[in-house]
Amino acid sequence: MLLTVILLLVVAGIAYAVVFLPKSGRNAAGGPSGADLSGSAGAAPGSSPAPSSGADDGKGAGRPPGAGTPQTTTPGDLAPGFALRTDPAGFQIAVPKGWQRRTGPERGQVRYTGGGYELLVVPGRDTTARFGADPLAYQQDAEPELAAFRGAGWSSAAGLRRIDVGQTAMAEGTFSWRDGGGRQVYARNLAMIDRGRYHLVLVIGPEAGRAAVDRFYAQASSAYRPEQP
Repeated sequence: MLLTVILLLVVAGIAYAVVFLPKSGRNAAGGPSGADLSGSAGAAPGSSPAPSSGADDGKGAGRPPGAGTPQTTTPGDLAPGFALRTDPAGFQIAVPKGWQRRTGPERGQVRYTGGGYELLVVPGRDTTARFGADPLAYQQDAEPELAAFRGAGWSSAAGLRRIDVGQTAMAEGTFSWRDGGGRQVYARNLAMIDRGRYHLVLVIGPEAGRAAVDRFYAQASSAYRPEQP
């Protein structure tokens, strides 16, 4: 009798393990099945925004407004008070409405002026064959439009950096100096290489008008496009 009872208990224990334990183990964690997990993991990358393709090279962090890789600009993208102009010198740029255009005094310069501020554009005057293919070095050491900065008795520069996007190399900087009349000048500058030539966008204004200079520069630099052959 005792042996029979023991045998029955053993058989019952084995039967319980076969019937109940596999199912309990599969759901013990209360989580999704293997198929559910793979589906969830596969959806994550697609739901995340793709990283930006713009190269920073020290330029992106703390980048001033409007700087960085120029983006396609249409009239609908412009801030109020700006107009997109196609200049006879062979470029497109955003200019505050009402500003007057003139050329010179230096060769290859186009100037838009208004209210004590100036937007100066040089579309491809200087070549990389003469000045080298480093826009940061060109901006700091050779750009004629910044000669007043380099020759001033007091001057300072900030945010000097370079961006390389594809085959396009650019550099920008923020410059302050005291001109010959004692006026404190504030400027934002972009130097860009296109087909072996330097293209410049420079906005100059009074030190007290930094916010306005930044705004004019943001619109001009993002909208600038050299004429394509």
